Amino acid sequence: MTILYNDKCIKIVRSVYRPFKSNAHGGDGGLNPITSLYYVAPCCLVFLFIPWIFVEFPLLKETSSFHFDFLIFGTNSFCAFALNLAVFLLVGKTSALTMNVAGVVKDWLLIAFSWSVIKDTVTPINLFGYALAFLGVAYYNHSKLQALKAKDAQKKAQQTDEESGKLLAEKEENNGPIKNDSQN
Repeated sequence: MTILYNDKCIKIVRSVYRPFKSNAHGGDGGLNPITSLYYVAPCCLVFLFIPWIFVEFPLLKETSSFHFDFLIFGTNSFCAFALNLAVFLLVGKTSALTMNVAGVVKDWLLIAFSWSVIKDTVTPINLFGYALAFLGVAYYNHSKLQALKAKDAQKKAQQTDEESGKLLAEKEENNGPIKNDSQN
């Protein structure tokens, strides 16, 4: 049921983003993180409120003495806003894959915290999974670094070619056309 709601939310967000992909609204043809949150947050609220009102709220009403605390609600809201803003900034500056790799690292930190502070058990199968995930992150970082090095080398080669072309053009202007030995 939740997957259906998320699917609908994503479709609505896509239809909202579509006009911003062109330069019709000015700018660079994209949305900044604050504008993205401006459009995404109401969609999320609507599509999460519907299952909450039918599933969570009746249980909350029956089993607890619920009272609204503005301080807790406000700090939680601020933290959620900051998290969403950080996610949009990270994905905007890097890629969604980088966001997923960062999520794996975050999971490692949570597991290490739960093992060291809460004394949660870690089985050999868990350790094998963590090692496999670590190898995946290491390979991703290695591939990313190699791609950056190749891109940097390509830029340097292109700059060298441009400088060589400018030097040749200057030399031809100063000395006239360059003659080969076969032309003499």
